[in-house]
Amino acid sequence: MQELLRSTDITLIAYAQAILKDAEIPFFDLDINTSVLEGSLGILPRRLMVREEDHASALRLMIAHKIELR
Repeated sequence: MQELLRSTDITLIAYAQAILKDAEIPFFDLDINTSVLEGSLGILPRRLMVREEDHASALRLMIAHKIELR
């Protein structure tokens, strides 16, 4: 798995997941439960992971949809 996106913006993560799902690119959401540990403050970023062989395609999709990657 390779990191595609890291963000504290849950709407951005949801948008990226919808794009990947529509393109039938499998993904895995990491750090989703950290909000419970941090008290739901949103200071710890969530990570969106994709398979290494899908990373280039997923990256192109994020760029095409103007999702800013860090």
